[in-house]
Amino acid sequence: MKKTLIIVTVFVCFFSCKQKVETKSNEKEWSTAEKIANANGFENWKDVSEIQFTFNVDRDTTHFERSWTWHPKSDDVMMVLGKDTVAYNRKSMDSISLNADKAFINDKYWLLAPFQLVWDTSASISESSVVESPISKAQLNKITITYSDDGGYTPGDAYDLFFDEDFILKEWVYRKGNSQEPSMMTTWENYEDFNGIKIAKTHKRPNEDWTLHFTDIKIVK
Repeated sequence: MKKTLIIVTVFVCFFSCKQKVETKSNEKEWSTAEKIANANGFENWKDVSEIQFTFNVDRDTTHFERSWTWHPKSDDVMMVLGKDTVAYNRKSMDSISLNADKAFINDKYWLLAPFQLVWDTSASISESSVVESPISKAQLNKITITYSDDGGYTPGDAYDLFFDEDFILKEWVYRKGNSQEPSMMTTWENYEDFNGIKIAKTHKRPNEDWTLHFTDIKIVK
C-alpha cells in the first residue's frame, strides 16, 4: 500500500510539473510593438464597430479641422471637411475618394500609431534601446519603424518612437524618406480612455505655436 502511494505521488508530481512547463512554453512572448499596442488597449479593438474623431491643427492664429467616421469591420469611411462630405469604401475607390483616403491614412496614423505598429506588417521595426529623448531630454525607450520604398502613400518614411516603462508613447520623430534629420517631432500627451482604447489627444512641437489635437472622439463597440 505504501509503495502504491509513493508511485501515485511521484506520478502526480511529474504530471503537475509537466503541465506547468507546457503552460509556460505556450505563453506567447510579446514583441515591443505588441506591448505598446496592448498598453493602449489593442485587445479591445476587435470589438470596435465604429470610430468617430475630428483632426485639428492650430498653428499661430490659423485653425484647420476635418472629421471622420470609420467602420473598421466594413472599411466604410466618411470625411467631413467644411461644407464637403465624402463617403467611400476603402476596398473600392475612385480619384475623389483616393484623395480623401490619403488624408484619412494620415489622420488615422496620428490617432492610432500604437496600433499601426502591429497592423503594418510590411514595415521593419528596430530593437528597443534606452536613449535621451529629443524633446524632454528624459531617458526613454526608443524603437524605429521604417516603411519600405514600395507601396503606401509615403514610401520609405521612418518614425522614431519614444516610450516609458509602461510602453506609453511620450514623443516621436518623423523622418521623411528615412532621412537622417528629423522632418517633424512632437509630444504625445493628454491621454484619455475611450471605451477601452487609450488615445493621446494632444501633440505639440517644441518651441513652436503649433498643436495637433483630436476632438469629438467616440468609439462604439
